[in-house]
Amino acid sequence: MTAPQDTGTLLETDGLTKEFRGFVAVSDVRIAIREGTIHGLIGPNGAGKTTCFNLLTKFLQPTRGTIRFAGQDITRLKPADVARLGLIRSFQISAVFPNLTVLENVRLALQRERGASFDFWRAEGTLRRYDDRAMALLEDVGLTEYATATAGSLPYGRKRALEIATTLAMNPRMMLLDEPTAGMTNEDVDRIVALVKRVAQGRTVLMVEHNLKVVEGLCDTITVLTRGRVLAEGSYAEVSRNPEVIAAYLGTEVSSAAHG
Repeated sequence: MTAPQDTGTLLETDGLTKEFRGFVAVSDVRIAIREGTIHGLIGPNGAGKTTCFNLLTKFLQPTRGTIRFAGQDITRLKPADVARLGLIRSFQISAVFPNLTVLENVRLALQRERGASFDFWRAEGTLRRYDDRAMALLEDVGLTEYATATAGSLPYGRKRALEIATTLAMNPRMMLLDEPTAGMTNEDVDRIVALVKRVAQGRTVLMVEHNLKVVEGLCDTITVLTRGRVLAEGSYAEVSRNPEVIAAYLGTEVSSAAHG
């Protein structure tokens, strides 16, 4: 885990609430994420984590409350608008073209700087200007040797690395990672943890993650949700010793991990 920096707040919510026909999925959530840190969002199934992510990235509109990013109110913006501001969720551009090569996927993500230009319909040479930058990103995520492989043929853990590479190609100021180690082998988990640590340098990351060891090793601050509300917030050591957290969700798993 990197030491938290003394930085200002980059993303914050105030009274964030989402109701679905009378069911309150997220209720009065207040989160402040400091720039340059890795912030974890955890909780049991149905706690509201995915709904929170969808609200922050504007795939859902809140019933009440506000969201501010870099000092700007983004509560009513569209997903593409917040992405242009640098708030990028990994799945937005993951596995875009499984039949194209790994290099081509990253290269297409890099063409975002050309705005609405659909360069993939143009001559191959139009995109080759991005090759060096694409290869540099592949090196960052350990995929250089897979550059000519089709994205769909990659092992699962390598596909997640490609998702992170394409996210980085969007030049995010803040990355939102939804379960980056879900379904992985221990070897893949270790690789992705090391990768997230590396690419988080100089960036801000918000991640939903069920693997508590991953959260413990990566996150500077953790927010615990339950039944759509914030139950606790703090370092892993703090939340893992919180009696309400232990009773509501984490139980002996996090208690033993904190002391082990």
